[in-house]
Amino acid sequence: MLDINDSAPTLDYEDPISSDPRTFAAKVNSWVPHDIVLKDAWFPLAHSFAVEAKPVRRAVYSQPYFLWRENGLAVASEFHPAEGLQGAKTAFSDAAGRYPVIEKYGYVWGWFGNPANAAPEHVPSIPYLPEDGGLPLHMLGTVRFDCCAPLSLENLIDLTHADFLHADVVGDEKMDKETVEVFHDSETITMVRTCVNKSVAPVMKLFGGVKADVQQVRQVIRIYLRSHAAIAYGRFSPGDNVQLFHPCVPETRDRTRLDYAMNTSNVKKSNPFRYVMPKASYKVSRQDSSMTSPQSPRYMHSEPRKDLHSPLDEAGQKYRVLMLALAERQARGDFAYRDNVSTDCSEIIGYQK
Repeated sequence: MLDINDSAPTLDYEDPISSDPRTFAAKVNSWVPHDIVLKDAWFPLAHSFAVEAKPVRRAVYSQPYFLWRENGLAVASEFHPAEGLQGAKTAFSDAAGRYPVIEKYGYVWGWFGNPANAAPEHVPSIPYLPEDGGLPLHMLGTVRFDCCAPLSLENLIDLTHADFLHADVVGDEKMDKETVEVFHDSETITMVRTCVNKSVAPVMKLFGGVKADVQQVRQVIRIYLRSHAAIAYGRFSPGDNVQLFHPCVPETRDRTRLDYAMNTSNVKKSNPFRYVMPKASYKVSRQDSSMTSPQSPRYMHSEPRKDLHSPLDEAGQKYRVLMLALAERQARGDFAYRDNVSTDCSEIIGYQK
């Protein structure tokens, strides 16, 4: 297994996490996620099956993306094809109003930023999704959050929240031992949580055939900062692996679209868990939304009140600082990638093929 502490690459820029504690704390408490708009990134705009000859509309920060297929190939445009070019186009598309587009992992990805900088190597690595897609529809779904995308992801990267907010699905906080590790580079942040003798998740007891009272659990959340996309990978023994792609596409600054994919192909076809677990996302998302939706307006403006944090908030705090650092760097005109997000991250997340 990869030694997490040795996994971070050598950075060729000043790491914002290494700043002195007072500066770090000031950045954490200056968090206004609605003001963060990161460019030069691929966004998974739609499941591939949703893009056909008839155009569908998506948006990134209110920038319209019309998606359809021409001769079987996905295309994206700033304008509906029946309308043609309407007025002045933006700097996000070419002279014909088209956006760079790529199809991978069962998604149509659209480029948000300078078209000249679009490159396949900036598509995040998702090792447990087939590159050519093809997952059955019961493993795919769409939910929405009435909050900004960064706030939704900050909530997600705190894996311990699931024991309290989603206890009826993934199990409560009872266990013998817990360790949490956090590591990052300039484009990603990863939290790894290891639990010894944790209470078995109810969904695995009811539908997964797990008879034991406790499990050995290793959970990973890895966030690709620019794409606002997360991969969630859990290993449960006894039990089955949970393989979730959790993209938070910012349709507006306070509205997030999540076209998720949960690959349960590793689970036996005779096991109901294969079909039930992906649909649990609808219940879990409502629980998340009940927390993040009322929080979102409170973070629209900076204020002197400080956020309160526990020792388990390390990942969320570092996520804030990394996002702010990227935003500040882009404000200076620097949109370069310091690290390669498409490098296979199987070893980093502990994915067992």
